[in-house]
Amino acid sequence: MSLTVIPLKARHQNGNFVLFDEIINVISENKTSLKNGDVIVISSKYVSNSQGRVIDTSKIIESEQSIHIAKKFRIKPKFAEVILRESDKIFGGVSGFVITSSDNILAPNAGIDKSNSDGTKLILYPENPYQVAENIKRKIFFEYNIHVGIIIVDSRLMPARIGTTGVAISCAGLEPVKDLRGEQDLDGNPLKVTFQATADNLASIANHKMGEGSESQPIAIIRDSECELTNRNISYNEMSISHEQCVYVRGFSDPHD
Repeated sequence: MSLTVIPLKARHQNGNFVLFDEIINVISENKTSLKNGDVIVISSKYVSNSQGRVIDTSKIIESEQSIHIAKKFRIKPKFAEVILRESDKIFGGVSGFVITSSDNILAPNAGIDKSNSDGTKLILYPENPYQVAENIKRKIFFEYNIHVGIIIVDSRLMPARIGTTGVAISCAGLEPVKDLRGEQDLDGNPLKVTFQATADNLASIANHKMGEGSESQPIAIIRDSECELTNRNISYNEMSISHEQCVYVRGFSDPHD
């Protein structure tokens, strides 16, 4: 069987809602059903909206630090203030973008989204995304006796590339990384450092079908992915490395002529 992606249309939601109930409703309204081994991919912004992780910019009070950041990177002070609150670390930036780490995810502007709101609000990253994914996986098993994987996806700019791609900010129910060390390449040479980012690869495939604009398809089902399912809890440090190990961060912090 070949891999299939089924994007699901959903009604636009305003305010908090029960994410699990809405996922089940969306699956039913799209006249499809879940099967063992499916991977459900959910937009991070959809999860954030369900949690009420939306900030009204008119209620933000700027600090001296945010005013400094705003001037340095030519962004609005209120936006800079939210970036500071949501970031674990700021590495630098360019005009309009602050390069940050948020929950150990390297992203411009702490992953804050201005595009899918009414212009006066900012959509933040979901809270506890790994626990959210785990809870959905468990509820589906307990209520329907179906083993599925869950991925929460966000779109991301890639270094030196045009356009965005999907990246998994959390997952549950599937092994997020496949260790290929010790296996052989086409020439018979043993692989020494190769890991396959299974969750990120599936996130990108689904993100391509879900769309980035007015498609209103915040959920997709990936079928016959042949990924390895698991019942163990997935931790954030299984899908990320420290800043000291990242070749991009190390390269920017130690430039050479």
